[in-house]
Amino acid sequence: MQKNFRASELAKISMCVALCCVTSYIVFPLPFTPGMVTALTLTMGLTAYILTPRQTFTVILVYLLLGAAGLPVFAGTGGVGRLLSPAGGFYFAWLVAYPVLSFFKGDKINFKRYALTNILTAIPITYVGGIISMMLVMQITFWQAVTMAVLPFIFGDVLKALAAAWLGVKLQLGMRNL
Repeated sequence: MQKNFRASELAKISMCVALCCVTSYIVFPLPFTPGMVTALTLTMGLTAYILTPRQTFTVILVYLLLGAAGLPVFAGTGGVGRLLSPAGGFYFAWLVAYPVLSFFKGDKINFKRYALTNILTAIPITYVGGIISMMLVMQITFWQAVTMAVLPFIFGDVLKALAAAWLGVKLQLGMRNL
């Protein structure tokens, strides 16, 4: 089993971390929830499609460490406080959700499989993290947390999953031709 990343893998990982940092700024808050709509989840889906599960985990871990260290990569803010906020569970859930997506994407490049896998694995895992953190930090009921952590985001997350799947197929096919 390979323990270290090759230079080409490190380059892809670095580019994905940079994309995560940049797309975290494409955000808009919703007035009725501490969670925000962000393009970051599109980038993480794309990362899962072009990298292995281990590489995907590394990208998300590095992104979270950069934010925890104080760099403003959490929707324009940084610091551990954001990770411990009502929306912090989303961040931690990504460490599981997107490596799982990368694992289940399969070996064949397939838009339908990519999109369905995202919708059926990464999105629900992310919602579980958001529900848990909102319940714990805000001391609200399960249904109140679902109203704030899931319902406002379903439509947009499905659209981002479809966009990430489309881009993932295009990038995978393009990388084959290199």
